[in-house]
Amino acid sequence: MDKIRVMMVDDEPLIRKVVKMEMNSRDVSVESGDVDGSVMRRVEMVETFADGPSLLAALEGGTPPDYLLVDMEFQGEPTGGLMITRRIHERYPSVRVIIFSGRFDNPEEGSQPEAEGRLHRVHEIGRVVMEALALGASAFVSKNAAGGFSVENILRAIACLERGERCYFNYPVMLTLKEAAERYFRLVEGHDPSFELSATERQLLLLEAAGCTANEISNRLDESDKSIQERQKDLSRRLGIVNKSAARVAKAISLGLIAPAEVQFLPRQ
Repeated sequence: MDKIRVMMVDDEPLIRKVVKMEMNSRDVSVESGDVDGSVMRRVEMVETFADGPSLLAALEGGTPPDYLLVDMEFQGEPTGGLMITRRIHERYPSVRVIIFSGRFDNPEEGSQPEAEGRLHRVHEIGRVVMEALALGASAFVSKNAAGGFSVENILRAIACLERGERCYFNYPVMLTLKEAAERYFRLVEGHDPSFELSATERQLLLLEAAGCTANEISNRLDESDKSIQERQKDLSRRLGIVNKSAARVAKAISLGLIAPAEVQFLPRQ
């Protein structure tokens, strides 16, 4: 049977020993391929390494694995695993990297006041996960499984990727990333993500951003001053802000309703 070869790089000797022993002490197989051409392949941890240089040295002239399990934190460096991920993806693009870490599970932890510290952690988690994806990572697995460490999370990630899924996120990682993404895209409480602008409202905001007065906007949009003023008030109400053009423009940009690059500044007359 064609095996799925896995390697691991982690600076904790006990973690390396336990993962290798658990994965190789039983005959573990996962389904690989699509529905019509699926086969069962045995998963084997062929080697583990304490750092990136020793891993890369072993791969020189050797056979790269199908999967590489990479610890995120090395010797106190919170994102040391990203450098390894980048180098592996550049040199061995066929290797699928699984980030293996406990850093993503507890956004409440931090030295700052509780609320501020949690928001900071969520933001950092989202940033690191997105950076890892950009560098070539395919999956994120927690070291902190319910009831203690388990290789089941690793095998589940491999099984999903073997079935053709592009990415895999372990449960606690997925939840934290979801919150980070929501904050990133500013889907905050009280804001309706389905908020849409009409073509006229969009033009109104872009003209306001360009510095036009209400009278100038009414001339350009061929509407009465009163109609434009009513539109401005309605936009302010829906955006939940004071009825000022600067506030409308700033809020629209922050919500991604208009982009700064779309604003075309008009010559002074």
